[in-house]
Amino acid sequence: MNIILLGAPGAGKGTQAEIISQELNIPVIGTGNIIREAIKTGTEMGKQAKVLIDQGHLVPDDVIIQIIKERLAAPDCQNGFILDGVPRTLAQAEAIERLGIVIDKVIDLEVADEVIVQRLTGRVVCVSCGTSYHVTHNPSRDPHKCDRCGGELIAREDDQPETVVERLNIYHELTEPLKDFYAERGKLVVVEGNGLVADTSALVLKALEA
Repeated sequence: MNIILLGAPGAGKGTQAEIISQELNIPVIGTGNIIREAIKTGTEMGKQAKVLIDQGHLVPDDVIIQIIKERLAAPDCQNGFILDGVPRTLAQAEAIERLGIVIDKVIDLEVADEVIVQRLTGRVVCVSCGTSYHVTHNPSRDPHKCDRCGGELIAREDDQPETVVERLNIYHELTEPLKDFYAERGKLVVVEGNGLVADTSALVLKALEA
């Protein structure tokens, strides 16, 4: 099954993607992790992406689509995949269609803006593997280290309150129209994501079975 996860930044797409991945045994294709790796290693694309991300802007479509095209050609994607964080614009969605990539289902995680702000301003991420935690709702055992790999936990610059608001504004303007795009194609399923992770997961997995 080829799946897209939609939702505002902080809606829980990464968490739900990992749960779906384990249930269906298909890989998560998260452009966020790929871009963060480029930033960490200091590549030219990474440097350009860092400036944009720190300002709350999006990485250009041509860069994103090239990353996706190359990744989906890998052998582990032949039985299905989960796109997390892409497409983010109508142009990206149209480009994916032009590539002949068939999407079976699009899960839209609906979370209120005020909940998003609360989540992201308390989020910390592992600098090594990208795993996310929340200082209140989903803390690591050691507040400074990742439970998964032992890497250092930091607050991302794009999770500062003023940047979170900017990211939400961009989401509503550029990404939210994708809901209509996929609804018109009969692919969209809306899942309420304001509650606990386990409750949202149950709703997501039920939607995928439908």
